[in-house]
Amino acid sequence: MKIVFATHNKNKLKEVAALLPHIELLSLTDIGCTEEIPETATTLEGNAIIKANFVTEKYGYACFADDTGLLVNALDGAPGVYSARYAGEHGNAEKNMDLLLKNLESNSDRTACFKTLICLNLNNQQHLFEGVCKGEILKERHGDEGFGYDPIFKPAGFDTSFAQMTLDQKGKISHRGLAVQKLIHFLQSL
Repeated sequence: MKIVFATHNKNKLKEVAALLPHIELLSLTDIGCTEEIPETATTLEGNAIIKANFVTEKYGYACFADDTGLLVNALDGAPGVYSARYAGEHGNAEKNMDLLLKNLESNSDRTACFKTLICLNLNNQQHLFEGVCKGEILKERHGDEGFGYDPIFKPAGFDTSFAQMTLDQKGKISHRGLAVQKLIHFLQSL
């Protein structure tokens, strides 16, 4: 089966491809989609739907797209849907982490969760899958694996940040990994 994963993010593609070994996963680059798909919704679900619909309608492929947010309790769920552009510039992980750490400096409540929503367009039907990973925001960066907020997020029940875990370890417990597992179970049931 050939499915497009609506992303240009090589790290995200690598992470998800490791979880879907029996599916030929194509990126936006692979199908010649060079434009940045606008993420104009106010929810993670809405952005995932926008991206999946864009690829299916414009390129005609079965497609899944995700949107992920880091929801910090002490910040009323921020950065949330704006996680990738929290510090202004889209995708600047260092600035995003710096701003988040600064905003939590004097706060003892560091609980947070990552949430991923996946929208799959397949056979003229749309399906949604959600994954949530609870944890806390560390006071400083730990590890150099992963991407995004991984160096400052420690999942509940673990002593290490996402950035200190192997791709395999992270994939089994992460928000994206859990959502992808639901996607895999669905695809296997077809």
